This record gives sequence, C-alpha cells and structure tokens, in this order.
Amino acid sequence: MHRVFYGLAWVMALVGGAVLTALVLMICVSILGRTATSILHSTWMQTTMPDLAQTLIDTGIGPVFGDYEFLVAGLAFCVFAFLGWCQITGGHATVDVFTAGLSDRSRRILQMIIEIVFAAALVLIAVQLYEGMSALMRRRTTTFLLQYPVWWNYAVALVPAVITAIIGVYMALVRTAEAFKNRSLIDAAQGADH
Repeated sequence: MHRVFYGLAWVMALVGGAVLTALVLMICVSILGRTATSILHSTWMQTTMPDLAQTLIDTGIGPVFGDYEFLVAGLAFCVFAFLGWCQITGGHATVDVFTAGLSDRSRRILQMIIEIVFAAALVLIAVQLYEGMSALMRRRTTTFLLQYPVWWNYAVALVPAVITAIIGVYMALVRTAEAFKNRSLIDAAQGADH
C-alpha cells in the first residue's frame, strides 16, 4: 500500500518539476522578448536602424502573450504536486530542539497529532479549492489577456490538491497505527532538520 502512495507522490513531484521547468523557460523567453522589444523600440535603434528594428518587431518579437496568466495556473499546480512528496517523505522542515528528549512513544504520538492536523488542513484546502472553482464556474469570470475561464486555474490545481489530501490522510492513518503499535511501519521521515 505504501509503495502505491509513494509512487503516486513521486510521479506527481516529477510532473510538478516538469511543469515548473516549463514555466521557468517560458518566463525566461518572455523576459528576453520584453527586453528585445524595449531595445527595438529604443531611440537609438529607431534612429540608427529603423528598418531592421521594424522588421524584427513585425516578426512578433516580444514577451509571451499571457505569461503571467500561465504562471498563475502553473505555480498553483506545482505547489500541490510537490506537497504530496513532502508529506510522504517527511520532507517538511522540523525543529527537534523540543522533541529530542522525548521518548519514542511520545514522539510517535506527537507525529500522529501533527499528521492528523496536516491531513485535515490538506482536505480543507482541497474542499475550499473545489468550492472556489464552482463559484467561478457559475460567475463565468475570464482572465484579462487570454480570456480563458479563471476556474480552469482552480481545476488545474485541484487534481494535485486532492491527491495530496489523500496522501495526507494515508500518512495520518500510518502515523496513528505507529502510535498505537509503538513501532515504525514505514521508514523514518527524511525531512530537513533545523
């Protein structure tokens, strides 16, 4: 069972990484295009090489149209795509100063409580994301430049948010079983320690 959820989280993180890479490349292209447009419209280019400047401008050199609208949708997707991986690997930052002196049983109980709260928060976020998407579907709001429905951004983020919530609930169940059995059922958290 753990292997299935672990694999699902891993695939989502890979997809999130691919989307994030595409977003970074898009923003780089957009910045280069915006800079090129500024240079081509500059007084110097317009006075020294007006024909070349106009020819290049006419080719469509410029920023990616709707780049920020793509960025908003993509980043929301990426956050939720990575969150499931952090949840299942214990990749969230932890501060062990206060828990280092606790017994194993006390740490397991504390970890169980943390996982339950985290799972509840993830489920609440997914539900609210769905509610927001539904409201935007009814309003038929569109984005400013590309004129696509705003609810699409929510729908894109909802898929990994639901998967992350499911992984969060699974981890809460695992940590609860570990607390009651007083033994580890899966590998210890591999999170960042500070």
